[in-house]
Amino acid sequence: MSDMRKEGVNASQVLGAESGFFRQVQTRLAGRTRGFAGEENGTMIIFGLTIFIMVLVATGMAIDFMRHENMRSRLQSTLDRAVLAAADLDQMNDPKAVVEDYFAKSGLSGYDLDVDVKEGLNYRTVTASASSEVNSMFLNMVGIDSIDAPAGGAAEERINNVEISLVLDISGSMDDNDKIENMQHAAKEFVDTMITPDTKELVSISIVPYTGQTNAGQTLFNALNVNQVHDYSYCVEFESSDFQSVPLNFSKQYAQMQHYEYSSRYYGSWANYKIQDPWCSDKTDEEIKAFQNNNTELKRVIDSYRPRTATGIHYAMKWAAALLDPSIRSTVSGMINTGTVDSVFEGRPASYSDEETIKVIVLMTDGMNVDQYRIRSWAYNSTSEYQHWAKYTLWYYLNNYVYWRDRGDYYYFKQSNDQADDQLDDICDAAKATGSKPSEAIVIFSIGFEINDNPAAKKVMSDCATSDSHFYAVEGVEISDAFGAIARTINQLRLIQ
Repeated sequence: MSDMRKEGVNASQVLGAESGFFRQVQTRLAGRTRGFAGEENGTMIIFGLTIFIMVLVATGMAIDFMRHENMRSRLQSTLDRAVLAAADLDQMNDPKAVVEDYFAKSGLSGYDLDVDVKEGLNYRTVTASASSEVNSMFLNMVGIDSIDAPAGGAAEERINNVEISLVLDISGSMDDNDKIENMQHAAKEFVDTMITPDTKELVSISIVPYTGQTNAGQTLFNALNVNQVHDYSYCVEFESSDFQSVPLNFSKQYAQMQHYEYSSRYYGSWANYKIQDPWCSDKTDEEIKAFQNNNTELKRVIDSYRPRTATGIHYAMKWAAALLDPSIRSTVSGMINTGTVDSVFEGRPASYSDEETIKVIVLMTDGMNVDQYRIRSWAYNSTSEYQHWAKYTLWYYLNNYVYWRDRGDYYYFKQSNDQADDQLDDICDAAKATGSKPSEAIVIFSIGFEINDNPAAKKVMSDCATSDSHFYAVEGVEISDAFGAIARTINQLRLIQ
């Protein structure tokens, strides 16, 4: 019995000990569970893995899109070059074949190409589209197996009906530094560029050479109401108001420019104290040649120019603008009837609103306007006086036959070079304002030839041009580059899409 009690006590103790152990284990487990529930390290690992996968997918997509854009850029660049070359009217190959050849030699592969060509007598339009499939490296994971890379564009060269007034300086300063020869070479290249067998019925060129004045030639001179007093040359005196508008005034009576030479130059022998360089040239080839399309004849005339006397840019510019104005159309018709203008130019000058016609002035000079003088009317009002001044220079006569205090009675100051510049500015502004909208205005290109050391001359010529980009300041043989650039601009080779 005592043993049983002893055993019972021991069992109780054992049971109590076991119960305490389990409570201790439970307490520790509960504590660890609460600690694990509050632990954050595992959550960041899962989040980081998720972000990594997303970045990997995004990077793969970016690589696919970069490959797509690279292919698209290569297609577009090749297509732009191809359609420009194909649209050039000077190249004689099949335009579609030109585009296909560009792509064949580009190193591209797996592309689809479609080319459409439209062309006529004076234009060629080449339209093309290309596409290529770029296989996906990563986007296929989201169901996109390939991306289409497209390219498209068009180019056009269109030579519209073009009316050009080519204004050339043949003043005395053009005798320096081979300027006249460089100008002649450049002007002849311009003529050949603009007038080709395909364009000679579309492009007309009026050459307006000038010295101190501009000889219109008898036909244009007679078209106006001019008080003609001699027949040595055919220059018209324009007043300040005449430069404020483009058209000639057929109802107004103009004065004829006196035929004389202001210079006191001595030419060798006594007999050569004679007029050599009149302010209004009496050379037939130095008259205005209006609405011409014969390369050979135009280049012959340009080659005939020789530098002489002073500079009157404003007179030439007035004629250049007037020759593009529709008001002179009946005069051109008369010249067609006499055979001096090709019959294909019937109806020219076209109206400013004619969308098929471009009107352009190319104005070239190597210097500045000069002061203008004239003989007083009392000394220039009879046939004998006209004959006298057409034979001997003004200052030769004054120095040899007139007492020095009386010499000023024989001539007067008509206008300063600044006044002439203002009149040039007026006629340039008037030409740029023709038509009812900007696209109908006369386009003016100006070339300042070896005037870089003359800021005033550069400003005058730059102000006359349609914009700064229409003004060229060049030296020496660079004048050919200027004329070439102008010709290319007129021909309007351009991307249209």
